[in-house]
Amino acid sequence: MASVSLKQLRKSYDGKNDVLAGIDLDIAHGEFVVLVGPSGCGKSTLLRMLCGLESITDGVMQIGERTVNQLPPAERGIAMVFQSYALYPHMTVYQNMAFGLKVAGKDKAAIKQRIGEAATILKIDHLLERLPRELSGGQRQRVAIGRAIVREPQLFLFDEPLSNLDAALRVQTRLEIAKLHRQLDATIVYVTHDQVEAMTLGDKIVVMHEGHIQQAGSPLDLYQQPCNLFVAGFIGSPKMNFMAGSVIDAHAGGVSVLLDSGETVRAAVDGSGMQAGDKVTLGLRAEHISESRSGSEVFSGEVSVVEHLGEANYIYVSHEGREDVVIRGDGERHVAPGQSITFSAESTAFHVFDETGLARRRLRPGNMVSASRSLRSA
Repeated sequence: MASVSLKQLRKSYDGKNDVLAGIDLDIAHGEFVVLVGPSGCGKSTLLRMLCGLESITDGVMQIGERTVNQLPPAERGIAMVFQSYALYPHMTVYQNMAFGLKVAGKDKAAIKQRIGEAATILKIDHLLERLPRELSGGQRQRVAIGRAIVREPQLFLFDEPLSNLDAALRVQTRLEIAKLHRQLDATIVYVTHDQVEAMTLGDKIVVMHEGHIQQAGSPLDLYQQPCNLFVAGFIGSPKMNFMAGSVIDAHAGGVSVLLDSGETVRAAVDGSGMQAGDKVTLGLRAEHISESRSGSEVFSGEVSVVEHLGEANYIYVSHEGREDVVIRGDGERHVAPGQSITFSAESTAFHVFDETGLARRRLRPGNMVSASRSLRSA
C-alpha cells in the first residue's frame, strides 16, 4: 500500500473554469479517506484523476514516492471499483476476477491462489463458477471488489459502490468493506454522497463543494466542530438547525445573541473580536435539543410534522413562523401535529457562524463551566 499526496491539483476542461481548484490533500498509508459533497462538487472527477482516467491540468499528484501525473492507469498501481460493477456478462466469477491478472501475465498457480484468498475473504468462494446474471446485487458488488483485491494494488478507489444496492444490502456490504480495510491494511479513497457511509467507514472525511475542499478531518471533528456553514449543514442527518440573529455581547468566554425570532441565546463559543450588532447564524443539532425546559436556553413552538422511526421521533416544530426546528425526541413519547411544545438546549450545544459563514471555536468541556458563568453575568 502507499500514501497519496496532492499539491495544488487543478482540473479545467475549457481553460477558464476550474472543476477542481487547487486541491491540497495528504492521505497516509493504510488510511480510509471518504470524499463527500453535493453532485457536481468534483469528488468523482478527483477520483478519476487519481486512477488516470482524467488528465491533470496543473499541480502534482504522487502515489507512494512516484509522481504519476503522466503515468497511464495500468502503471499507477491502483484498482478501482465502479458504481456499475462492470463485470463481463459472458465470464464466470472466477474468469472475471482472473482477467486482469491474465492480461498482466501472471501464471495460473498465482492467479488461482490470489482468487482463492480473495473469494474466501469476501465469502464468494462458492460462487466462482456462476455467471453475473446468476448473482444478486450484493454478490456482484463483492465480485467487483474481489477483482480489485487480486491485483494487490497500492491504492483502492471506490466510486459510490453501494448506490445500486437496497437498504439492507448497503448495510451488509458497508460492514464488509470496513472489515476488508482492516484485514488488508489498505489505503482506500472512497466517493459517496451517503453521510452514513462516510461517517461509519472513513478515518478521514473530505467535504468538497464547487471544486474546493471545505474541510478535511475525522468524522467526529467534522460533526462536532464544522469549520463553516456549508459543512455544518452537509454533515449530519437531519441537518443542523440554523437560526439567524445578531450579537448583543461577545468575549472569549462566549457570545450572547438576539435571534430574529426575538429570543436571547447564550452560546459557549470563543467570541473574541466580535462586536455588538454583528450578524451571526446559530447552529444546533437535533439530538442536542430537549423536549422540556431542562436546558439553559428555552424556546416554544407548534409541532408541524412528526417522523416516527421507532427508537426516536424527528419532531418538526414551527418556531415563530420561521423554518422548522427539528428535534430528535423519545420514540416512546406521543407527540402530535398541532401540539404546542416547549424545547430547550444548553448553551454549550450551540455553534456560532459569523456573517461570512465561518465557525467560531466552540469551548472545550473543561472551559464550559466558567464560560457559562461568564455568559450569565454578561
